[in-house]
Amino acid sequence: MSKVYSVAVLVGSLRKDSLNRKVALALAELSPASLKLDIVEIGDLALYNEDIDVTPPPASYSTFRDQVRPADAVLFVTPEYNRSVPGVLKNAIDVGSRPYGQSVFSGKPGAVISVSPGAIGGFGANQHLRQSLVFLNVPCMQQPEAYLGGAGDAIDASGKLSDKTRPFLQKFIDDFANWVEQQHKR
Repeated sequence: MSKVYSVAVLVGSLRKDSLNRKVALALAELSPASLKLDIVEIGDLALYNEDIDVTPPPASYSTFRDQVRPADAVLFVTPEYNRSVPGVLKNAIDVGSRPYGQSVFSGKPGAVISVSPGAIGGFGANQHLRQSLVFLNVPCMQQPEAYLGGAGDAIDASGKLSDKTRPFLQKFIDDFANWVEQQHKR
């Protein structure tokens, strides 16, 4: 039997019924047997502040770091706010990357999918997040790039994918599974 890789999924929207959360849950259902996706909640993280990141750090920091650290890979599912990632997602990245030299992200293969009701599918957020991943030493899957525009028509209120969207997300998660396996064989 092949290895099952654990994937920490960070959803950049805090809304319980957000399109991004629905896409993350759909990806978990579509994922091949070689991946196990788990959403790591980021809404309770205190704003990153080095002054409070001392021994012991805030419980929310420790919990988050302890959930991401053992993961084999990371998947970012994000909306776009003002051509960038939401502050809550950037805060989670900052918390996970500190203290300096102890990043929970370093070396983990990753991928980004941006989800938006708009036509360009969160392109700005997707590209902006990729810049941070370079610094975090997260080898990010380059292809297929994943921008899900018109997301309101791609997934219904119950989380059911449209017939047009399902093959797109299936290809993305299958390629991500291959990417994770390739990176771990290096």
